[in-house]
Order: sequence, then C-alpha cells, then structure tokens
Amino acid sequence: MNICQLEKQLNDPSLAARQEALTALVNAEKAGEIPAAPIGSDVNNHIHTWYSFSPYSPTAAVWFAHRAGLSTAGIMDHDSVAGIREFHEAGRIVGMATTGGMECRVYVGDTAIRGRRVNNPDQNDIAYIAFHGLPVASLPAVEAFIAPRREMRCERNRKMCARISEKYAPYGISLDFDRDVYPVSKAAEGGSVTERHILWALSLKLIEKFGRGEGLIRFLRAELGLSVSAKNEGWLLDVESDKYVYDLLGVLKSDTSFFYLPADAECAPIAEAVAVCEAAGGICAYAYLGDVGDSVTGDKRAQKFEDEYLDTLFDVLKTTGFRAVTYMPSRNTPAQLARIREKCRAEGFFQISGEDINSPRQSFVCVAARAPEFDNLKESTWALIGHEKRTLKDPKDGFFGAAALSEHPDLEARTAAFAASAR
Repeated sequence: MNICQLEKQLNDPSLAARQEALTALVNAEKAGEIPAAPIGSDVNNHIHTWYSFSPYSPTAAVWFAHRAGLSTAGIMDHDSVAGIREFHEAGRIVGMATTGGMECRVYVGDTAIRGRRVNNPDQNDIAYIAFHGLPVASLPAVEAFIAPRREMRCERNRKMCARISEKYAPYGISLDFDRDVYPVSKAAEGGSVTERHILWALSLKLIEKFGRGEGLIRFLRAELGLSVSAKNEGWLLDVESDKYVYDLLGVLKSDTSFFYLPADAECAPIAEAVAVCEAAGGICAYAYLGDVGDSVTGDKRAQKFEDEYLDTLFDVLKTTGFRAVTYMPSRNTPAQLARIREKCRAEGFFQISGEDINSPRQSFVCVAARAPEFDNLKESTWALIGHEKRTLKDPKDGFFGAAALSEHPDLEARTAAFAASAR
C-alpha cells in the first residue's frame, strides 16, 4: 500500500475518491501498517480548507489533524460553509470529534469603534468574526447570507487584479481574475476567493518569469522593495521545495498595499451578521488579534489594533449580541492573553481558541496552548462539540438556548455540562 499516494488522493477532485483514500488510511493505521498517531488532548477550532485558502481539502485537513495528535478539529473557512459536511464525515471516518464554522468580515463603522483599526491589518472599520458551532441543518441559511457577499468580493478581486497588472506591466506580467485567479479557487463549488488566491496566481507568474532562487529574490528586493528575511530567503533558495509557492506568497503578503482595495458592501453590518449566526443556532465570536510590537510569531509588522480601546470594544460586542471571543495563545504576549482572558471572565464571554491553519508549514498543534492556564480552551472546545450535537435536532437548543441557560445559568457549569455530554 502506497501511503504517500493515498495521502495525495485526499485532495482528489472527487469527494468519493477522497473518502475512499481516507478510509484506506484509517484501516492501514488500525492494521499497524502506519505508526499510530500520537494521542493527546490538543484542540484546534480554526482550520482553513481549500474552500477558502489552504493546501488541504476538508478530508485531508481532518486526516493530518489526526496524525498531528489533535483530539478534536474544527473547520473555519472564509465566507464559505461548503466544506463543513465533508469535514464532519471525515471526522466520523477517522473517529475524531469535529466542529463546523465560518469566518467572515463585518462593518463596524456604525458603532462606537468607528474609524478604528480593529483586527483587520488592511483597513479600518472592518473586523473579522467567527461563526462557531454551526448546526448542519442551518447551513443553507448561512449560505444564503454569505453567497451574495462572495460575488461582491469577486468584483473587488477583479479590480485588484487590474491594479497588479498595472504595476507589473513594465515586467511583462499581467493578472486576469477570471483566467488566472478564479480557477485556482473552489469558488465554483461554493468556496471563496481571497487575497491569498490572488497572490498565489501572482506567485506562479513571478516564478514563470524569474525562475526560482536568487534571481527571484533580487527582483523582490530591488524592484519591489520587499523585505525578505533570512528565514524566507533560505526557503526561496530551496528551489526544489514543494512549498515554494506558499513561501513566495508569504513574502508578497507582507505588504498588500500596492494592490489592496478596501472591502465595502461585501461586509455586512456587524449586528446583521451576529443576528444571522444566532438565528442559525451558531455561536458568534469576536476574533481578538491584539497590538503587534515585537511579533511573538515573527511574521507580523508592528501595528496597533484593539488593545488601547478594549473596554469600548467589549461594550460594542455586548450591544451587538456576541456570545464569545476567540484568540490564539501563540499569537500574543502573556500580558495580552492575561488581559483578554480576564476581560472575558468579567463580561461573561465564552472563550474559544484555534490556530489559523492555511499553509503547509503550519503545525496543527498549538504548543503554547498546552500550558495549564489554557485548559479551559480544551473544555470549551468539547462544550462546542456538545453544542453541535445538541443542535442536530433543534438549532435553537444549543449552548445559549433557553433550555441550557435555564439548566445551567452559570457559564462555567454550563461549559462543564456540555463538555461532559460531548465526551
């Protein structure tokens, strides 16, 4: 049995072929033909798949999450719920608990934080939020909300491609959205087309023009004025790397100002998006980013975000109906994490966590989350799974449903109860 070939088949265009490969891999693991995956308690509720931007189909994402030792996995695609059913089915085949969600951007310019840089590095008044724990029965309603916004995003994408073509014209490079970008996405199957897809298509053009290695690096530095770190330079000098396009994309993404156009009508008002999530039986979470000074992860430029107006932000979150905050322990300083956690406790917000996975160099496991003080994030993940199980019959009967609030008015007690039912 060729394990490598089966793992490649996890990204086959055919869903049946993907699931056939996954079943064969699971059977091989059970038969001892593959070393057993590590058994741990790690969780991750924020895994992107190829329905937004990622090297993984939903089936592949579950398999590699399992092989990394995760005890649970959660899908979280931008502007798309197209992969949720496949993700859950892959979890069933592997024997892994899963959660389903969607990430989207919302407009906050009609709130008390208007004019602020929130958690979006590219523009003010736009924030990223997460729809967690979406019941499968409610996916059509969420799709009806997000599909027209994907179309509006595609129109902006076309304009951004035109800007890139204008900038790169002196080098004989042009980028057409419909010819070069749309085909490298899963938009035809309900996926989204993001800035990363644009940069992926541009990366392919640059490699075709300048080749891999030193010539390309010189172009990035001398002609585009981009900073190429020693780490990135090492990756780009490895001309045989199967991650090369992702590595080049990462360098290009460090400064998108040369082509980025502000998102506008494609971003729903924040209160409208929260209402859609609530009506669908999901749990709407604000995605905390926090100011970046000396980047903890080393991949972000210094930039101010929510920290100086965190109290006002929480007032807006409460007013607009948010139930939760999601954050990543590996992305912030201890002081930032202590502050956001205390703020959540004081204001009664459910705490969720997940590491943003969209590149083959990223680990599915967040080592920082293994610290004992983050055990609550494992418990809340199992409570999220309990929420999804409970909403299978009735989307209104979830973690924040009337029955659950009546049974367990205390947030910690409710979390423990839902987690226990899931386990």
